[in-house]
Amino acid sequence: MSRIVTARPLTREAFAGFGDVIETDGAEHFAINNGKCERFHDLAKVEAAGPGGRVLINIFRGTPYAMPLALSLVERHPFGSQAFMPLSPRPFLVIVCPDTADGPGRPQAFVTAPGQGVNYARNTWHAVLTPIGEPQDFLVVDRGGEGSNLEEFTFPEPWEIRLPEGD
Repeated sequence: MSRIVTARPLTREAFAGFGDVIETDGAEHFAINNGKCERFHDLAKVEAAGPGGRVLINIFRGTPYAMPLALSLVERHPFGSQAFMPLSPRPFLVIVCPDTADGPGRPQAFVTAPGQGVNYARNTWHAVLTPIGEPQDFLVVDRGGEGSNLEEFTFPEPWEIRLPEGD
């Protein structure tokens, strides 16, 4: 089996088993504030389970990794979802793995369109924040509270994650 994964464009359909794509295209929306503001409504399911669970809003500043990426570590959050929305209109790399009896399965990689974000569902294996090309800031919504909300897995052999040709 090849250990090379080439990223593909991020779509709601392709990502549905891992969480939500956060974007305005195709979202429910309506005018508010006397018609001066458009509300794009209910873009992601925020989960904050477990003892003392509460929602946190953070800003993360991510630094790009060398490409192709040698993916050796993934993580998941057993008590809450984790949403990443870029604060600039640049794409970033999203890597997720299905859950198997032996831990995370074969990675799937996606490149966001400018302005897209993701919300990883609770217990979804995913790679760390991976901007492309230059540092990038993200609004991050995740869970705070009691208990450890982080589980990490190191692959015995890294996966090679490639950007699509031309990126």
